[in-house]
Amino acid sequence: MTPLNSAEAWADFERSDFGTAPTLRLRPLDFDPDLTRRDLYNLEVENVDDPALHSLFRAKRDEIARQITALEDRDTSRFLYGSLQLYGTVAPALAAAAEELLETIPPQAPSTQTVTAGAFADAARAEFERYRAVYPDFPVRVEVRDDISELMVSFGHLLIPESAAFRADRVEPLLHHEVGTHVVTYQNGARQPLELLTIGLPGYDETQEGLAVLAEYLTGGLDPRRLRVLAARVVAVGKVLDGAGFLDIFESLRAEHRIPARTAWSIAIRVVVGGGSVKDAIYLRGITRILDALAEAIASTSCWSASSPWTTSPWCRTCSIARCSIRRGSGHAGWMCPVRRSVLARLREGASVTDLYEEGVAA
Repeated sequence: MTPLNSAEAWADFERSDFGTAPTLRLRPLDFDPDLTRRDLYNLEVENVDDPALHSLFRAKRDEIARQITALEDRDTSRFLYGSLQLYGTVAPALAAAAEELLETIPPQAPSTQTVTAGAFADAARAEFERYRAVYPDFPVRVEVRDDISELMVSFGHLLIPESAAFRADRVEPLLHHEVGTHVVTYQNGARQPLELLTIGLPGYDETQEGLAVLAEYLTGGLDPRRLRVLAARVVAVGKVLDGAGFLDIFESLRAEHRIPARTAWSIAIRVVVGGGSVKDAIYLRGITRILDALAEAIASTSCWSASSPWTTSPWCRTCSIARCSIRRGSGHAGWMCPVRRSVLARLREGASVTDLYEEGVAA
């Protein structure tokens, strides 16, 4: 779903004085949807005796089938409905939280200090080596690619867009987000007998992105600009659901919320790609639900205690499955990442996403 021509589209849009909506090109599907679905439903899930795992596998199979259909529906009106099935809508409470963040946090001047993709890749490799200093078998997989426009992790590989320029003050938080959360949880899953943990359980994206944002905060890197972007993504998704097009979303972000043009472009592109995507709402919703879970003490101490092998960065993708497999003797220790546990303890006393700014940690 990442456009192949994002850099060229931005240049054309800028030349048009922000007056012509971009045309985005998506990569062709490299699989046959019908054959993939056939393989998917040939899996003999009915032979799994454990009721919990049986339900888990069926739910994951359904999610993958929905993903296949959504990919088939790219650039049609059906894609938006598939996205809603996968990621859910924007509830009024989430929309209100996003608006509150945008009203509470004053706009920040754009940062002028940036680093190149190559410099970011060097920093990422150094971050991987820090893990390898403790865990020599931790794989190092960093690629600078010319066919992507967004930083991402895919099957444990950190993929960096060749044309990207990263804010210098965002390098470390991004490493905690992408490497310390996404890569580490993938590698944790790869060490488990239940191989499904490498790609995540049904609906794991929201929790995973919420944890990644939490990792930014716990390591002191969730700054005001980042919080405003997460809130603006929710607002943009809401506008897509109201039927707004790219230009309306772009102009609204700039005029109503004073989002810089390049950032507004990136946000708008992410929510209109393929015919309308609601996925970007999961970042703010994910961190909101994690804060609620902490306050309600849903996360058990077996996952959060410093002595637990499942205290990953900052927590295991599926705490209940982890605890279950440890009890059965089938779980293995995962890679670990230190976090500011004193800050974590304060969050367990109760905090909203707005508090992440008001506390001053994200100043």
